[in-house]
Amino acid sequence: MIAIIDYDAGNIKSVEKALVSLGQEVLVTRDAQEILSADKVILPGVGHFGDAMEKLHRYGLVDVIHQVVQQKKPFLGICLGLQLLFERSDEAPGVEGLGVLKGQILRIPEKEGLKIPHMGWNSLHLQNDGRLFRGILEDTYVYFVHSYYLKAADEQIVKATTQYSTCIHASVEQDNVFACQFHPEKSSTWGLKMLENFANLDGRDA
Repeated sequence: MIAIIDYDAGNIKSVEKALVSLGQEVLVTRDAQEILSADKVILPGVGHFGDAMEKLHRYGLVDVIHQVVQQKKPFLGICLGLQLLFERSDEAPGVEGLGVLKGQILRIPEKEGLKIPHMGWNSLHLQNDGRLFRGILEDTYVYFVHSYYLKAADEQIVKATTQYSTCIHASVEQDNVFACQFHPEKSSTWGLKMLENFANLDGRDA
């Protein structure tokens, strides 16, 4: 069973639909016991960092997320879900993130000819042997929608990068915690392969 955390964020339905198409048993919930009982947990999200953290607190989900991480269950953050795993974001000064991982969420620098938000397909440079990317080719294109990007404190946790005005840390893995800035559920066959890789993780992988 894969639990998708429901905190009124965007793209929950598309993640659920993608997993169901892969034959996975999925539960969209904000119930603490259901989340803690799941085999794997996904934190999706599209929206504002500050609003999202307010809702996670309101629904009592901050402690639940930390418990899932401590239990060593595979945990995947997608888009805003990646950003929330870190300590803070330029989008919401003074608002503390979940602090599961260390790094900065910065605004994408303005650059002539490039639009912000960054919306569209970009290729990935793979590095550090990411488990989400088993069977994925170098320079595979995935779909992004964001105005802020991750600069992780530890380069070793970075498993994929992309270039858009700057070097964006597009995916990270640390122990049982996985996260990607792009949307695998909207990234065609290869994105589904990444979700399948996550769904197929076992305890030894995480």
